[in-house]
Amino acid sequence: MKEFDLIKRYFSEQVVKRKDVLLGIGDDCAILKSNDAQNIAVTTDTLVAGVHFPHNTSAKAIGHKSIAVSLSDLAAMGAEPAWASLAITMPTADEAWINDFCEGVFELCEYANVQLIGGDTTQGPLSITVTAQGLTIPEKHITRSGAKPGDWLYVSADIGDAGLALMHINGDITLTPESAAKVQRKLDFPKPRILLGQALRGHVSSAIDISDGLFADLQHICTASNVGATVELDKLPLSDEMKNSLGDKAIEVAVNAGDDYELLFTVSQTNKVSMDTSVGQTTNRITCIGQINHSNKITTTLNQEPINITMNGFQHF
Repeated sequence: MKEFDLIKRYFSEQVVKRKDVLLGIGDDCAILKSNDAQNIAVTTDTLVAGVHFPHNTSAKAIGHKSIAVSLSDLAAMGAEPAWASLAITMPTADEAWINDFCEGVFELCEYANVQLIGGDTTQGPLSITVTAQGLTIPEKHITRSGAKPGDWLYVSADIGDAGLALMHINGDITLTPESAAKVQRKLDFPKPRILLGQALRGHVSSAIDISDGLFADLQHICTASNVGATVELDKLPLSDEMKNSLGDKAIEVAVNAGDDYELLFTVSQTNKVSMDTSVGQTTNRITCIGQINHSNKITTTLNQEPINITMNGFQHF
C-alpha cells in the first residue's frame, strides 16, 4: 500500500472531530482555531522499539502508549488535551499491524477527546514521535518550579508495577501468570491522569509525571524549585504484586523504575484541604509520601528512621 493511501485508510479515520480543528489530516499543515481565553501547552515524545517498549509488544499497546506518554505530560501541567500529530517510522507497511496500532491510538484519543491532526509516515526501524497540544487556563498551568519548603509531597495510584513487568520480561524475576498479566497491562496501557491534573490546577505548587522513576523525576522538581525533599519510604503506595514478588527489594525497584506515568506533585499546608476536595471529585487515589525542605537534596526514611537507598532512574545517555 502506498503512503498516502495508508494515511487515508488508517490515520484519517477517527471518531473525534473537534470544532477547533478547521483543517486536519490531508494538507501540508493542520489549521487550528485559537482561543484568547486559553493558553496552549505543547509536548513531544519519541518512542523507539527496544528502548521504550520491548520488540514483541503488541501493536495496539504501542499505539496506546504512544499517545499516553504525551497526554501524561499534559496532565502534569494541568492541561486539557486537544490535538496530536504522529510521525511513525515502520520497517514495512503491515496492514494488520497498522490496524491494531491505530485501534490503540484512537481508543485513547476518543477517551481524551483528542483529534489526530497530522504527522508523517516513513520506512525504517520502528519509532513513533507524538506531539500533543492541550489547553490551559491562563496563569493556572502547573510547573516543576513552584515547590516550597514545607510543601507536602504526593503521588497518584501505585508505583513500580511497570518496572516489575519489565523485570519479568527480562527474566530477572518469575511472576505467576495472574500477576504477570496485571503488571503487563500497567506497562503496556498506562493511564494518563488527565482529570487528576485538571483537578490539581490552582491548588498544587508543582507537578511532574513519573516517566523515568520517582527519584529521578522528584530530582527534576527539586532542581527546578531549588529545594530538597524527604521521602518516607514506608508510605509509598505499592501493589500487592510488588510487595509479594519482591519483598524487601520492592521499595528500591518502585522508586527507581520508570514507565509509571503517575503524577508526583507538591501542595502547601494551606491548600491541602482545597486540593483534597477537588481531587475527591475524581476517581483518583493519591498518597502523601513526604515533604519538601531547604536541603537541596533528596533524603529517605523508613519507619521514621533515616536510611540510605540507591537512587537512579532511566537515562538515555
